[in-house]
Amino acid sequence: MESFRSLTVTQRDQILVEQQAFDIFKTFYNLPPSSQSFMLELQRENHVEYLTKGLTGLGPSFCVLDANRPWICYWILHSIALLDEFVDPELEDNTIDFLSRCQGPNGGYAGGPGQMPHLATTYAAVNSLVTLGGDKALSSINREKLYMFLRQMKDASGGFRMHDGGEIDVRACYTAISVASLLNILDDELVQNVGNYILSCQTYEGGISGEPGSEAHGGYTFCGLATMILINEVDRLDLSSLTDWVVFRQGVEGGFQGRTNKLVDGCYSFWQGGIFALLKRLNSTKRVKPIPLGDGEGSGEESLQTTASSDAAGEEGLNEDLSLGGSHSEIGDQHNTSSQVNVIDIDHNHSKGHANVEPLFNSLALQQYILLCSQELNGGLRDKPGKSRDHYHTCYCLSGLSVCQRSWLEDEDSPPLPRAVLGPYSNLLEPIHPLYNVVLDRYWGAHEFFTKS
Repeated sequence: MESFRSLTVTQRDQILVEQQAFDIFKTFYNLPPSSQSFMLELQRENHVEYLTKGLTGLGPSFCVLDANRPWICYWILHSIALLDEFVDPELEDNTIDFLSRCQGPNGGYAGGPGQMPHLATTYAAVNSLVTLGGDKALSSINREKLYMFLRQMKDASGGFRMHDGGEIDVRACYTAISVASLLNILDDELVQNVGNYILSCQTYEGGISGEPGSEAHGGYTFCGLATMILINEVDRLDLSSLTDWVVFRQGVEGGFQGRTNKLVDGCYSFWQGGIFALLKRLNSTKRVKPIPLGDGEGSGEESLQTTASSDAAGEEGLNEDLSLGGSHSEIGDQHNTSSQVNVIDIDHNHSKGHANVEPLFNSLALQQYILLCSQELNGGLRDKPGKSRDHYHTCYCLSGLSVCQRSWLEDEDSPPLPRAVLGPYSNLLEPIHPLYNVVLDRYWGAHEFFTKS
């Protein structure tokens, strides 16, 4: 006990979290097979019930999230889509109408009707509408005004401000570039010097911080890497040190921490786990010609071995074209894609025949953490044992689970093998597009819509 008191707060918290997780694992392994099967089962119906209830109405305690209402829509809608379910037509119409009322008169989406437009809630609103899909949802987005809003948020440093007079950081860069890419309005004006700003945020550890001089962080690393892919400047990053950093963020519990010496958190199942889905598809040493895209399902081979060479992610990826292709919109001059491969090609559909790659993270251990430590059996997922479920963690735990389940795919036109999916095969979730974190078929619907309009 005396030695426990001499530890730092961080060390004590880490020991307690490990004990909680290991107690769950010990209990699990002492159960009969039938009970183990139940504990490893994704409680789909309960999750959908929890999520749908949240979309129809929330209690007064949620008033603190009044400026985050499009985020709540996205977390819930994306989670429902991952579970291959849909909301009823009336609820869908109500959501579209609500998000339309969040759209500012000069472009962008606010956290609620009458509030200030903000890049984060613009990203959440656009992803929500893409997830709903269909002409009504997608045509409700005023792309011309949204483009002007993005231009207004552009800073001379190359970065973006989150809102008028707001902070400049990597989140803002990602949300702006992601939205522009999805809506087919990405151009040279928006891209100018973004890469310089992101590069200034890569730290000595290898990860990416929110702003220059800050600490490397999983969420910002995902945002920075995805942004550099979207603008076709990813080779400027030190991908070797970035890979080293993210590999060592997986803890003994099986989940990921967001920063060095921090506790495991279920949301990093995507923010860190999704990085591997991107790294695998990159080749940092050369460009290749664009590769045509098939219609198969997939997500890639994210990984399992913390001792793997840090160059593996750079040299074993798919070498795909990562800019938004298709017809150009009339909004601004489209970002030059002549030397790029298509962002649509990172959807995993053509790695068949590619050399087998040793995984870079323990996919099954992460699935075990999500299912046993993050899942609440009555619906919803959480940060860690002892925490309460919420829509945010439900969204990103499920997103990470989808990435995990496809981490061993060799033939991307085929579904994952049963051995790659922990628990019953009915746990298999829908595949996502890892750059935007929207379900893959919803991305395709939006891509077709916005390349024709």
